[in-house]
Amino acid sequence: MTESTANVAQLYIDAMASDEPTALPALFAEDIVWHQPGANQFSGVKHGGAAVGAMIGAMMAVSGGTFALQSTGAPMVNGDLAALPIRFSGSRDGAEMAMDGVDLLRVKDGKVAEAWLFSADQDAEDAFWGQG
Repeated sequence: MTESTANVAQLYIDAMASDEPTALPALFAEDIVWHQPGANQFSGVKHGGAAVGAMIGAMMAVSGGTFALQSTGAPMVNGDLAALPIRFSGSRDGAEMAMDGVDLLRVKDGKVAEAWLFSADQDAEDAFWGQG
């Protein structure tokens, strides 16, 4: 189980860090549950790969394609869970955001079944994304 979790976690990081995260949907379980933090236009629980993909696409659109995510350390695995230290950034309308975070993934049957995201400064992230 741990090896599969570590492999899926690395594939997720690779896909999120690419300029075109087209490999991402293939990593998601059909019934993925995605917990997007905060109180901004993207916050809340998303159900299903289509909803998660639409949210990520909207984040790219709002940020003019500048939203980016990079790994800041190796995935930390505990059974079917992987904690991924990350740094994410973006710019829009003269505003900029760059901060650390953690993406926590639950892997089931070789797919991301659930994801919880954490931001180092949720208020700043909320201000950046706005209410839409």
